[in-house]
Amino acid sequence: MTANAAPPPFPFTPGQAFDPSIISGVMNGRGHGGFIGLQYRAHGDDWIEVELPWREDLVGVEETGVLASGPIITLLDNATSMSVWVRSGVFRPQATLDLRLDYVRAATPRRTVIARAECYRITRSAAFVRGLAHDGDPADPVAHAAGVFMTVEPS
Repeated sequence: MTANAAPPPFPFTPGQAFDPSIISGVMNGRGHGGFIGLQYRAHGDDWIEVELPWREDLVGVEETGVLASGPIITLLDNATSMSVWVRSGVFRPQATLDLRLDYVRAATPRRTVIARAECYRITRSAAFVRGLAHDGDPADPVAHAAGVFMTVEPS
């Protein structure tokens, strides 16, 4: 693929069953999530875990080795979004209405950051999510997230 070529079309259709172990591999192989190396870890009925392996080119301040905030924002955005599809069991286009992130502390240099996100309620047009990112101990989070996604019906 050349620099100007479009990526292949997204291989999922609205209403298709959502298997995060398969679909996250495709999603995390594209765009920003693919560039920063997001990887699927595990999921349950209403939650998913996605990880961001530490990489030197993702460091915000070279002298500290601490990951920049952008990759952690992408990690939590992707994980919270996928938690909606995990809970509903199907892929549906959606838009982020609101996503609040609170940084608790800097991630430990050279450690993988793990996001665990949960969709705790779905209404006809909105899904409510929460999550946290940590670098080894969920009781000592790097960041918290809370948000709302809106279902977008295809035209």
